Order: sequence, then structure tokens, then C-alpha cells
Amino acid sequence: MQYRPLGRTGYNISTVSFGAWAIGGSWGAVSDEDSMAALHRAVDLGTNFFDTADGYGGGHSEELLGRLRRERSEEIIIATKAGRRLSPHTAEGYADRDKMTGFVEASLRRLGVDALDLLQLHCPPTEVYYVPEVFGWLDDMVAAGKVRHYGVSVEKVEEGLKALEYPNVASVMIIYNVFRQRPADLFFREAQRRGVGIISRVPLSSGMLTGKMTRDTTFSEDDHRQYNREGQAFDRGETFSGVDYERQLEAVEALRPLVPEAMTMAQFALRWILMDEAVSCTVPGAKRPDQVEDNAAAADLPPLDEETMAQVRALYERDVQPLVHHYW
Repeated sequence: MQYRPLGRTGYNISTVSFGAWAIGGSWGAVSDEDSMAALHRAVDLGTNFFDTADGYGGGHSEELLGRLRRERSEEIIIATKAGRRLSPHTAEGYADRDKMTGFVEASLRRLGVDALDLLQLHCPPTEVYYVPEVFGWLDDMVAAGKVRHYGVSVEKVEEGLKALEYPNVASVMIIYNVFRQRPADLFFREAQRRGVGIISRVPLSSGMLTGKMTRDTTFSEDDHRQYNREGQAFDRGETFSGVDYERQLEAVEALRPLVPEAMTMAQFALRWILMDEAVSCTVPGAKRPDQVEDNAAAADLPPLDEETMAQVRALYERDVQPLVHHYW
């Protein structure tokens, strides 16, 4: 495993970390036994950073991570998110200090800690970034010792750029993968300049970049890859990066010849993300130990050569950029 600083937090985190959405829900059936086995295998392989949210399975993902922390002696850094449980999910809700503090207190209980390592606003509406009071109560959470550092998880590059204007934002979590390359154009450089950590989410494009999906692949009714393709439940960019399923299958086939023989496509996709030094880590999900092993191995793979990187960029510009660039 390799490690990089998470901005100015002082945390040195595993470059391939663990995204815990799938073990909480919205990705089809998973047992707690398998989830815990996957989490323990991640720690075995040197993973020390885990991303979760209070909305993943109604807090169940946090509970599993709290259990992991109790069962292991290694350093485990947990980033959680709050805000998506607001109903309605509005900018005004994020400014409601009592409601948001309640979410923080509940996460503290589920994780079994006195302070959250990193709290991130969970993809709030764009208007939130124009409400300084929201970042004021976050500062107060830090001052009270309930939160060590805070950041944001964003849908759009513009939201990430606006978040950088708040001096105590320590991290920005953003969708960045082979099919969503826009963050590297401007946002990454600005984040680097300000010492803000970058967490790459949806790195495998909802599993599409494993190269294992076909036109015949089916998903259960409780899997967002079935029910959110057009953004019926939340931003459609969260599901398959916002790219039409059939079009993305074609892009994957165009990408396949670029994958070195020694790598799986998933490893290739993760290694591609880590080629940009601005990225602190990426957080692929996993529901089983074998998925953790495949993901973690990407951290120690050799760099991709310039020709391959150029070909990936050309494929993106030709086949995908027109479908996503102006939306996110």
C-alpha cells in the first residue's frame, strides 16, 4: 500500500482506501459477515482510511465501521458525511444548526468515538456554498472538539471551487474517473494551491470500469444502478457517472485494449486516477474480501506510460466528454 497526505489534516492515508456505501445499502444484498470480512481484509492490506455516511443504510455502514474500530488495533481514520437525511434536502436544512448537530451526535454514537476524524457535507445543494453560516457551525463543531476536520462531498466542479473559498475546508470529495475527467482541468490545481485534500469518489463508475458488465447484466430493485439511472432518487451523475449504460459499455470496450496484461481493468482505472498527484486517495467500494484485494493491489502498480495516458484522454474527449462535461 502507498500513502499520501490528506491536504493539511496531518493524516497520511492509503491511496486506495475503502468506500463503504455498498456495505450500507443501495447496491443490492450484502451480509454483515461479508462486509466485516471485507473491512478486515482492507486493514490487513494497509488500508487506513474509510469513507462512509450517516445515510448509508440509515447509519448501518457507520455501525459496521465502529465495530471494525473496536476489533482492530491499527490506526483507522473514518470520514463520514451528513446532510442527506434532511427532509426536504434543502440549503436551509444545512443551515439548521440543531438538526445538523443532531446528525453529528448520532454519527459519534454509531462510530463509538468522541470526535469525528473528518466530517463532510453530503452533496448539499449548490446554494449551500453561498451560506457562510453553514461553515460557521462547522467551525464551531471543531472548536467544541466533536469534529477534527471538515470538508465537502460535491456533485459539480463549480461547487468544489466555491468550497475552496472557505479557509477551513480541509478536503473535497468529487467524482473523478476515466469517464469524469473535468476535475483535473482546473479544480485539482486550485485545491493543491490551497492545501486541500482530494478524495476521488465513484472511481469505477458504479462498477462499469471493472469491465465485467454486459448488456445482459441485471440489478436488483434496491440497487441504485437499477432505480437511479435517470436521477429518480438523487443526482444521476452518481450512477454510472451519469453516462448512458449502452454508451458506457461501448466506451469500456474501446478502453479494454489499453489495459496492460498484468492489470485487471479495475486496477487500471484506479491506477489511472492515482497518476495525478493532486489526488489524496480514491475510495472504491467492496462487499467481499476478493474485491478489496483486487482494488488494493492497484496502489502498488507501476505508473502508466505517457502514451497510454494520452490514449485514455483521447478516448474520453471523443466518446464521453460531450455527455458529461457541461453537467458536472
